[in-house]
Amino acid sequence: MKNNLLSENLSYMGQSPTPTKLYLYTYGPEGMAEKSSKDFSVIRTHIKSEGVNWLQIRGLQDTEVIREVCHNFSIDFLVIQDILNANQPTKIEEHDTYTVLITKLFYLPELDDDEVEQQQLCLILGNNFVLTFLEQADDFFSDVTAALRKNILKIWNRQSDYLFSVLLNSVMADYTVLVTNIDDALEDLEEELLTIHNNRDIGIRIQRLRRHYMTIKRSILPLKEQYVKLFRLSNGTIHKVTRPFYNDVNDHLQLILQTIEICRETLSSLVDLYISNNDLRRNDIMKRLTVVSTIFIPLTFLAGVWGMNFNNMPELNWEYGYIFAWIVMITMAFVVSLYFRKKGWN
Repeated sequence: MKNNLLSENLSYMGQSPTPTKLYLYTYGPEGMAEKSSKDFSVIRTHIKSEGVNWLQIRGLQDTEVIREVCHNFSIDFLVIQDILNANQPTKIEEHDTYTVLITKLFYLPELDDDEVEQQQLCLILGNNFVLTFLEQADDFFSDVTAALRKNILKIWNRQSDYLFSVLLNSVMADYTVLVTNIDDALEDLEEELLTIHNNRDIGIRIQRLRRHYMTIKRSILPLKEQYVKLFRLSNGTIHKVTRPFYNDVNDHLQLILQTIEICRETLSSLVDLYISNNDLRRNDIMKRLTVVSTIFIPLTFLAGVWGMNFNNMPELNWEYGYIFAWIVMITMAFVVSLYFRKKGWN
């Protein structure tokens, strides 16, 4: 791994092939305007000094465009590197004139998938702008853009920190659906383990859900400590009037964290239950094998006795000796089986 402090070159460290495209939404009390382009020089002419500028960057392949955008808004070089690093851990940073939040978005269409599809999300809040960096081309914040167009809750009259809280709320809503789906899947598995004892793929499904859980937990859990930083900002990017909206987002985050903790406990109990079921099934098999062996032990004894080559064995010359031996062995096996059944051992 190269030392990023010894190079001015920027490179996207991720997997998404999405080309870079910019979407600008500017609004104020007088109205709203939209503009999209692959060229930042086109977008720059539509950025307003008054009002709020929300610039969405989808796709991080064109690092020069990313550099131009960040330089225009006076974003530090190290922050640009963090934006382009898809493996950047979740964090919130305060800078002199802006605040940075980096986290992950997850896509889990099928819980049977081995891996969780994810992409990095970076939100930057300034006094009159909000920047969102996404690795893929999907319009994750489509509900927010729809609300902007309709001026829901008079959003045109609000500042950039309110928009930032709305974007965070969309992220929390996505997390809520995600962890709820995993929690429901774990509950379904628990019911199966309690009712179906011979489902051999349950162990594989538990491990798969555990991998999903751990991937999601690594990105969401750091927000438990990081989110508090938003209430202690000294750079003036979040105003007192919008604090209640951030409190609401925090309530959603706490609910998500509680669900994650419930999932952890459920996973732990599922593993214990799965192991217990396997032990019970193994004990049941051993018990049946023991019963069968016990039935055949006296028969083996009789066969051994009558199989000895002694000249003076009366049964060898008896006309009904063979039939008698079968009757004795069958009777003995029946009596032993009946005894086990009466004791409930089979």
